[in-house]
Amino acid sequence: MSATLGEITDALSTGVVVLDDTLKVQYMNASAEVLFGNSRRRLIGETYMRLFEESSLDLAFDKVRESGDVQSLRQFHLKSGQGEMIIVDIVVSPYSLKEKEGALLLELSRIDQQLRLTQEETLLSQLQTTQTLVRGMAHEIKNPLGGLRGAAQLLESELPSPDLKEYTRIIISEADRLQVLVDRMSGSQAPSINEKVNIHEVLERVRKLVSVELSPEVTIRFDYDPSIPDLNADKDKLIQIVLNIVVNAIKAVGDKGEIVFKTRIQRRFMLNQKVHRLVLKLQIIDNGDGVPLSVKDKVFFPMVSGSADGSGLGLSIAQSLANAHSGLIEFQSEPGNTVFTLLLPISTTKTKNQGDK
Repeated sequence: MSATLGEITDALSTGVVVLDDTLKVQYMNASAEVLFGNSRRRLIGETYMRLFEESSLDLAFDKVRESGDVQSLRQFHLKSGQGEMIIVDIVVSPYSLKEKEGALLLELSRIDQQLRLTQEETLLSQLQTTQTLVRGMAHEIKNPLGGLRGAAQLLESELPSPDLKEYTRIIISEADRLQVLVDRMSGSQAPSINEKVNIHEVLERVRKLVSVELSPEVTIRFDYDPSIPDLNADKDKLIQIVLNIVVNAIKAVGDKGEIVFKTRIQRRFMLNQKVHRLVLKLQIIDNGDGVPLSVKDKVFFPMVSGSADGSGLGLSIAQSLANAHSGLIEFQSEPGNTVFTLLLPISTTKTKNQGDK
């Protein structure tokens, strides 16, 4: 017994939608029903705008009708019937419907799962490589770090000025933070110290740390959203993430330029295969030369650096620490405008420290 056309299309994993010459839904298969979270019985006869909130498909529709050529839209962001943001590839083809011209056949292939799976596999590979490198370096770092801290303590006891002692306290504090970071990155099982953290206090701490090294012609500008709630996170790790990104920005601008700290809230944002009600979007923007093309595809891998004096570990470690907070670092770069974006979910409930049962 031969299968009908409808039975065949219902067996496809690709979503299939047919629009008539007035762009109303005339057919959709079972995969399309799942994709849009609605039954074909309810959607047939409705305008295509019931399926797609954006009007960016209009141009593709016009091109197909004018030329008869197939049009492809890559990585199209689509809101599913459950409110989830998904990514699909869409192929739009001309189609004859009951001998009437102007009908369109849409094929929708969901690709966000594959993209994120690849991204997570890459991130895991980076994390494993970073841990191997840090474990090998940990012993060599710890000895001089202890000497540095001890020398700072001795110096503090000899200094008469409270203003000067502030610098030695910073040295001691940063040495302690680096010691903790090395221990954790080299496999220590000590739990993270999660607490309520104001992201703008973190940024101010980073600004103070880097201000001593800044050229007089390099400015740091702020564009903050003061309504952002506190994060439940490890403050030292957040400082390390931001510091590693900012150090790269300082190298990129050189002796003259501008660095911008920008914070915003993303609502119902999909991050690491999960839709979060609130996500922090922190951007570090610089007007330097940009990330070299030769390292763009591997900038988060260990031992990859765009500068001659870079170790290539900063961004790799930052990405690993962001992942430990269920977050992600993304970037876009061109000469005169490089943007590193840190995305972190903001939880409204208290998060357990690592190691808690």
